[in-house]
Amino acid sequence: MVRLLAILLTLLGLAAPLNAQESGRRIEYDRIAAAGLPDQRLTIWLPPGYDAGEHRYPVVYMHDGHNLFDVKNSNFNKIWAADGAMLAAVRTGKVEPHIIIGIWAPGKDRYRQYLPRSAYDLAPPALRAQMDAAAGGEVVSDRYLAWIAGPLKDWVDASFRTRPGRDDTAIIGSSMGGLMSCYAILERPEVFGRAGCVSSHWPAVDPRAVAGEDSGVRQMWDAWFAARLGAADGRRVWMDHGTATLDQYYAPYQQAIDAQFAAAGWQKGRDFESRVYEGAEHEENAWAARLPEIFGWLLAAD
Repeated sequence: MVRLLAILLTLLGLAAPLNAQESGRRIEYDRIAAAGLPDQRLTIWLPPGYDAGEHRYPVVYMHDGHNLFDVKNSNFNKIWAADGAMLAAVRTGKVEPHIIIGIWAPGKDRYRQYLPRSAYDLAPPALRAQMDAAAGGEVVSDRYLAWIAGPLKDWVDASFRTRPGRDDTAIIGSSMGGLMSCYAILERPEVFGRAGCVSSHWPAVDPRAVAGEDSGVRQMWDAWFAARLGAADGRRVWMDHGTATLDQYYAPYQQAIDAQFAAAGWQKGRDFESRVYEGAEHEENAWAARLPEIFGWLLAAD
């Protein structure tokens, strides 16, 4: 029975590869110093065949790297299974293998590292006070973005066989990491050509505390996107959310943001995608279930 199940899963493209040559290779880096930030940590995944050739690879940077590959490192005993999702996307023939740079979240400092600083600066006083309470310290996402786009990317491009251009550099995250990914492609469009903003936490704080129209959240995002989005210019952005648990609060914000993309001339289905997953919760299993689809659209070769 077990063998039959393995055969069925393989035919469906869902089974884990059988050995390291087929599954790629992971490398861990601990306690990386980054100016003005808590120490950072990386898990890097190299695609199958990387060690056997001279091919250069596009790169996808992913937040919450501890939740990407290995359950023993994860917060909630759930993972994105990002390596398996990449292999599944590659098997479709539409996506090239990518190197995955998993950047671990810095524990209690996650919120202040992922909250877009330029949006925070636009928040009205009452909303900013709630953000300050959640952050528990200075909002440092501008430094985090500068580190990823500068020293980290420079090191990755020097240390691995990458294709360093904008159109070969993606950034993906969920919840606050979704906000951070959107921040990256808006603030550094010359570096990041593709962004995955999964279950983005658009309320920014407890959604129940900012449910009213006078909270300033919608106005903050409206002003932020209006000032920074610009034309697509070859960029590609994936956005989505579920309808259960925390994701149940996101639809009104996402609909307004979709309208901002359309108003800026981005074409849905070509330049940006925005999808709703009925019944999906705000958690890693839900994100893992749709990650092959996210990779398949966002990272597809033009």
